Amino acid sequence: MEERLFENRVDLTALNESVKKIREEIGHVIVGQQEMIDLLIISILADGHVLIEGVPGVAKTLTAKLLSRVIDVKFNRIQFTPDLMPSDVIGTSVFNMKNSEFEFKAGPVFSNIVLIDEINRAPAKTQAALFEVMEERQITADGNTYKMEHPYMVVATQNPIEHEGTYRLPEAQLDRFLFKILVHYPDMELEFSIIQGHHQRKGHAPVEDVKTVLNAEKIKQYRAAVQQIHVEENLMRYIAQIIHETRNNPSLFLGASPRASVALLNSAKAYAAINARDFVTPEDVKFVAAPVLRHRIMLTPDKEMEGITTDDIVKQIVDKVEVPR
Repeated sequence: MEERLFENRVDLTALNESVKKIREEIGHVIVGQQEMIDLLIISILADGHVLIEGVPGVAKTLTAKLLSRVIDVKFNRIQFTPDLMPSDVIGTSVFNMKNSEFEFKAGPVFSNIVLIDEINRAPAKTQAALFEVMEERQITADGNTYKMEHPYMVVATQNPIEHEGTYRLPEAQLDRFLFKILVHYPDMELEFSIIQGHHQRKGHAPVEDVKTVLNAEKIKQYRAAVQQIHVEENLMRYIAQIIHETRNNPSLFLGASPRASVALLNSAKAYAAINARDFVTPEDVKFVAAPVLRHRIMLTPDKEMEGITTDDIVKQIVDKVEVPR
């Protein structure tokens, strides 16, 4: 009788096997960065978009490409530039000489996984073109609505160092990203492993050897399983308290939105699932708190001057809110 109490109420066997294979396939190319890989897997299971920030050369774009290779779906890449127009992203109507009618020519945003490289290089009107598709998975053009195929995910990258020719992302757009993932330099040992691996491959591109693990149907099944993950009422209240604290923190000019609390819940459920648990713990919430909240809150000017980061404030809030027993 006691054994049955520990049996999973949701069957996560196939999901965990797929997660293990994804880690292995991406691990053939990417050395280290385990947290980033886990957060990307969580974003797939939680049906969310991801913003990856890091200095040039830390494999931001490569990781997004690898993600598209382990999932058997369509993939498009858009390089954002200051002269990019909204029609270059979502598409435009073209006059067809044969039938003397205008026809909508879909832009590169029509795909399953869309990689937007250097997203902060395009002006506000081009950024605004992404609002609808990121939130509602559809595009409205010339009075017609075009639905995106399942699954639909935007993976965007940006460089935090170089600010010449860049534009600050609107808060409304940032709020549509499930995670903001920070990619740092590797340590000495990882750096050595990267160099050693590159030398041993003798110019061979390892990306070509990455095998497909997931397809659209499997993703749909796994997302349904994640939604069945059990969450205690006191844990939901714990999430609500964390979000509430961001709105009443003297160090913050802007707190997190209700969309952030839903994102925190869904990503905690997905993190529990990839750890073979059908219930959420406070540790799951703590793990995803920083990537979910760091881009949704805004520091007061004086705290920015002091060099405090949003991650510092998120940690303060998580440490302050009492963990449910």
